[in-house]
Amino acid sequence: MRGLAAAAGVLVAVQALAADPGQPPDWILASSDARAVAGQPFEVLLVSLGAEPPPDEINVRLKGDVDERILRMQALGPARGTQRAYSATMPAALSGPVAIDLLGQASNVLVLRVAPKADALRSLTDRRAPDEYEPPLSENDPIYFVLGARSGYSARFQLSFKYRLFDQSAGFGRDRPWLSGLYFGYTQNSVWDLSAQSKPFRDTSYRPSLFWKWERADDRTWIDAARFGAEHESNGKDGDRSRSINTLFVRPEWHWRLRNGDSLQFTPRVHKYFDTADNPDIAAYRGYVDWRARYDASGEWIATGVARIGTSGKGSLLIDFSKRTRDLRVGPVGGYLHVQYFNGYGEDILDYNLRRKPQLRFGVAIVP
Repeated sequence: MRGLAAAAGVLVAVQALAADPGQPPDWILASSDARAVAGQPFEVLLVSLGAEPPPDEINVRLKGDVDERILRMQALGPARGTQRAYSATMPAALSGPVAIDLLGQASNVLVLRVAPKADALRSLTDRRAPDEYEPPLSENDPIYFVLGARSGYSARFQLSFKYRLFDQSAGFGRDRPWLSGLYFGYTQNSVWDLSAQSKPFRDTSYRPSLFWKWERADDRTWIDAARFGAEHESNGKDGDRSRSINTLFVRPEWHWRLRNGDSLQFTPRVHKYFDTADNPDIAAYRGYVDWRARYDASGEWIATGVARIGTSGKGSLLIDFSKRTRDLRVGPVGGYLHVQYFNGYGEDILDYNLRRKPQLRFGVAIVP
């Protein structure tokens, strides 16, 4: 509420342009951050400049680039002097700059920047600029399906997403912005034996996590972003085939933008095991750091490498290469041709201490 009141003061001073320029405004509309999301609730503050108190509900006119709507907004609570907060759901069809004024009343024109309604599939696959609005559900690690031959055919595929638990524009996330960096993440990776009888899954890793993500807000901090969290990984089996680990991790991030528009990322993941009962010697093969580097050629092709070095000197190397193809369409989503190479120990958690022959697979990626 204090943020809305401060925003109202600024608007009174520099933005109080009446819907009718020839008539002074009787009401002022204000917003804490001048942002909203289509299809989601948003709030405004109404300030009375006359003797009339703010009502229990108001009718506002919303004007987008090609659409205009009348919307009824309900008061969130009692008036505080001449101020009162109201809420409604932003129409799903509106996006971009949306002008708001009181219907039939002399008020200023408040302009909100409205992000498009998040689509579940697009939120997992579309590329976003660093400062662009991130929907609640978004990609986490790569999403792909690849197929290869080595003593028979096998496939490997991965699904991965993260969900932001608090939105900065409403509720607890607005009152305590640091909460908007809290995420639930989930990654599932499976190795599928296509040559064996009944074509069973050789192993599947389930990795739920909870982490807090920090991003740099200035040009002086030496690190661009970081994640701090805990992760559980297991293959869901029992007996001798059971594998399970719990880790605490931190993942710092450094991003470099190159002159030609390409980008380079270095995002090592440092972890500490605190439960390895099913596989107490896993650090000898995985170590304590996932060394990860990524080169993005402006989205045309992307190469990612992940190396692990165990405490015994044994480890693994995973290389992913994705080439965008505009001829491949999955609904509204463009795809990538994907090549994956693995060499070393532990392609899956079941065989964390086994080394097989190098594996090369080809397929497609939705998120490279």
